[in-house]
Amino acid sequence: MSTTKFSDDLYGHPSFTANADETSAGMRIPDVQILTSGGLHIPAHTSILASVSPVLENIIDRPRKHGRSERVIPILGVPCDAVAAFVRFLYSSRCTEEQMEKYGIHLLALSHVFLVPQLKQRCTKGLAERLTIENVVDVLQLARLCDAPDLYLKCLKFMSNHFKAVEKTEGWRFVQNHDPWLELEILQFIDEAESRKKRTRKHREEQNLYLQLSEAMECLEHICSEGCTSVGPYDMEPTKNRGPCSKFSTCQGLQLLIRHFAMCKKRVNGGCLRCKRMWQILRLHSSICDQPDHCRVPLCRQFKLKTQVEKKGDDARWRLLVRKVVSAKAMSSLSLPKRKREEEPRERMDNHGIRTFRL
Repeated sequence: MSTTKFSDDLYGHPSFTANADETSAGMRIPDVQILTSGGLHIPAHTSILASVSPVLENIIDRPRKHGRSERVIPILGVPCDAVAAFVRFLYSSRCTEEQMEKYGIHLLALSHVFLVPQLKQRCTKGLAERLTIENVVDVLQLARLCDAPDLYLKCLKFMSNHFKAVEKTEGWRFVQNHDPWLELEILQFIDEAESRKKRTRKHREEQNLYLQLSEAMECLEHICSEGCTSVGPYDMEPTKNRGPCSKFSTCQGLQLLIRHFAMCKKRVNGGCLRCKRMWQILRLHSSICDQPDHCRVPLCRQFKLKTQVEKKGDDARWRLLVRKVVSAKAMSSLSLPKRKREEEPRERMDNHGIRTFRL
């Protein structure tokens, strides 16, 4: 057995020296040896080791076998340089990027075994930043063994995003052959992640639909109160100088639908799908409108009265649609600049209480 000379930089602590023959005033000599797998002996100080790691403290306090005078603490199963980096951290609370790059996995295992939470936190963060297709399975297994949930979750997310590449690696084939429970857990997480993405995508599509309906309601009021390029209220003269409004793409489609609705011959017998769509738009407006007596949208008041006369409300799905459209309208207004939101209520009461939602 040989004891290798270590520079004082290994410890990063001014009060300690690595070699017993360099003692001087104020300097302490090592009183314990750390034995590595390669037979290397790293001199250390029991006071430092015991203060940082409760596991090392228990090992130091054990009675020595056969009355041996020297203390030896074996740390086996990891590279010698990884043990040296571990000892340095115990002294200095520092770990270089190079050490993390080379020995991050080994340092995480040592920090877990010897209960060094500061190093464990450092390794968890460092390994999460260095995940690759090739090492993610190994890091995942180690994170599970070392009780590092944050790192474990990041590994699962990484695998979910790159699974087609990960399943071609040796690490994944090893999991398939030797750890079916872990394989099942990974596949379940990926399936749940895909389900969440589908739900998010569906929710986003629904919100876009509600925003479009909300915009159509605004354009309908705008057309019926002010008029647009080709359709306007019956008591206002059309003007050739009127330009397209700020939501002309929606307004134009609605104008075409209104013109069709006014001239269609099939709607009497309920055989026209476009006319049915127009009826639904008018009904939706009536459900949202809170000033039917002053509203200039056709049939708004009639739909309100019909609901009251029949003494029954709309069905649950229709009420849900109304709430969603109203909510989308409110969220859309909140996204406007503050000055625009302040001007909007004044615009709504123009023309003797006739509301307009032109933005």
